[in-house]
Amino acid sequence: MLRKLTFKNFSIGSIWLWLAIFALIPNLLVLLTSLVEQGDTELIRLQLTFAHYSNLLDSVYLRIFARSIFIALEVTFICLLLGYPFAFILARLRLSERMKSLLLLLVIIPFWTSSLIRTYAIVIILKAKGILNTCLLHLGLIDQPLQLLYTNTAAVIGLIYALLPFMILPLYANIEKLDSRLLDVARDLGANSWQILWKILLPLTLPGIIAGSTLVLLPAMSLFYISNILGGAKTMLIGNLIENQFLAARNWPMGSAVSVVLTLLMALMLLAYNKSRDNNVETDLL
Repeated sequence: MLRKLTFKNFSIGSIWLWLAIFALIPNLLVLLTSLVEQGDTELIRLQLTFAHYSNLLDSVYLRIFARSIFIALEVTFICLLLGYPFAFILARLRLSERMKSLLLLLVIIPFWTSSLIRTYAIVIILKAKGILNTCLLHLGLIDQPLQLLYTNTAAVIGLIYALLPFMILPLYANIEKLDSRLLDVARDLGANSWQILWKILLPLTLPGIIAGSTLVLLPAMSLFYISNILGGAKTMLIGNLIENQFLAARNWPMGSAVSVVLTLLMALMLLAYNKSRDNNVETDLL
């Protein structure tokens, strides 16, 4: 018994130590850096200021935030439209275990390869003489190659490809736990497919939707290398802004301020997820 208790305390202590060193302390350093001035010859000067947060209200930064949020919402919405039916089919339809395992494997396979390599694969598909334009030209659907690469559309396609599994997996986990008797009762009471979707499926799977949206929305605003490679650095996202402030402008306090704002946005989405999950638990108890 004493040995089990010692192992338990050691395990929990190790986890807390890991989180403190690699999560808490770095975030505290970012927060503190956002509250000091940029140095002339050094990276920071220990002089308290809130100027970096007030600078974020400048129209240039507001446009970057607005564009990032718009693109991230677009990517999240498309991932939801694609991921929800796939997750529902995977979780609810009577598929064999072999077929279900195969479909799950197809979702997880992209994680086996570097996302940077997969992004360059998208370049091969979308470029003027790439796979997509070649197929469309041979089929006679277009007369000249489409200019897809180095556009916002290419950046959106790359983000969807990279983040779609993060939408599917939470939805699958949530839908799989859904009591199928609720759907049967709704059909017996005369509800059509749309009524079942809007009044039963969506409310009960809202935690999965919010969880998947959180996992897609925030990375969609911060995956700067995808917008750099596919958008040709024309698509400035919050991640690109942070990268430029740290590496190009050498303005670490400003980059830290943007990072803190992004972290606060993540915290708000996590609160929304916890709230929706609590409401779901209350509904189940009732």
